[in-house]
Amino acid sequence: MQNKIQKITPNLWFDTQAEEAVQFYTTIFHNSKIGRITRYGKESYDKASEGKVMTVEFQLEGQNFVALNGGPHFQFNEAISFIVHCDHQEELDYYWDKLSEGGDEKAQVCGWLKDKFGVSWQIVPSHLTEMICDPDSVRSERVMKAILQTKAKIDIKSLEQAYEG
Repeated sequence: MQNKIQKITPNLWFDTQAEEAVQFYTTIFHNSKIGRITRYGKESYDKASEGKVMTVEFQLEGQNFVALNGGPHFQFNEAISFIVHCDHQEELDYYWDKLSEGGDEKAQVCGWLKDKFGVSWQIVPSHLTEMICDPDSVRSERVMKAILQTKAKIDIKSLEQAYEG
């Protein structure tokens, strides 16, 4: 990990799968690495946790994260998601296929997916914001309509065709 502490670091709360999740994510994102792993001591949320992984620091594409094994008290939901910006369809397909593997198929809509750990991801074209924020409201509304009709993974060519009219 870096010597300088990142100002804001996302912390992902898992029941007991923090290390497994980090290994999964770091195999998907090419510019990633696992950093410091801390373990529970005698003072932990339950006596059975002593010696088990408490936190795992890791990076995905240069962004620092922490994964915490905090017990079953909290679950992920769609109120928080990570957006993966993709430059071309092959890249979008790659991230969609890898992150959705073993995930909740019912949660796949409009480029959103929920992975096997319950974490929500948005896999989108890099230029999506540019298209939906176009000052030409006719163009931007066509793109929004196309996105809202998407049942799962986004097809970049379809969005570009909607944008162009």
